[in-house]
Amino acid sequence: MERVNSNLYLQNCYMMKENERLRKKAQLLNQENQALLSELKQKLSKPNSKGKGNSPNNDLDLSSTSNPNPSNSSKP
Repeated sequence: MERVNSNLYLQNCYMMKENERLRKKAQLLNQENQALLSELKQKLSKPNSKGKGNSPNNDLDLSSTSNPNPSNSSKP
């Protein structure tokens, strides 16, 4: 019985650690999402000097703020 409790305790510790890692990752993703949304809103609210209207595809370059290889994305 004591061995079973020890195993459950270790599993619980691992799950709590993993939960904290995922919580931090979610916070970072949320911050990035908010920054991208703010950037998008700013670009859409700017009047277009070319006279083509507020097309969502005008002057949008979101690739500069995205990180294709985020660190710690696959680490346990």
